[in-house]
Amino acid sequence: MLIALLLVLVSIDWATGWASAWVRGELRSRTGFVGIMRKVAIFAVVAIAHLIDGVLGELHIFRDAVVFFYLANELLSVIENMGKIGVPMPGFLRNAVQIFESKSNPAENSQLTSDAQPEPIKLEKESEHPESDDSPETSDSNRTA
Repeated sequence: MLIALLLVLVSIDWATGWASAWVRGELRSRTGFVGIMRKVAIFAVVAIAHLIDGVLGELHIFRDAVVFFYLANELLSVIENMGKIGVPMPGFLRNAVQIFESKSNPAENSQLTSDAQPEPIKLEKESEHPESDDSPETSDSNRTA
């Protein structure tokens, strides 16, 4: 029954994710393909957990734990997608999504050099401080005629 519920939530998440991208004008076939592959990977992880449970006994501890994790993850994703579409959400649901998003976004590590920072941090820094094309080599004032 849990796996059936997971299948339903995965399907709803895919549909709401598609609708969210469509509403915002961000539909991309590559992004959609990667999303579908992630959904397939969810069931691969569940299958692996089921195999581990089979070796350890028929208690289904690992499989159920994995399924509960993905159920929660998919439910949060559906709520987030609904908010992006513009469906009114209760404040406590919006807050829950924001809390989980802030926990999952990597933070800058002051002990790492700028080249060793996580990729999202590098991209954020680049967008805040774009490189200037007015280097001494290309500046018109430094060229000789």
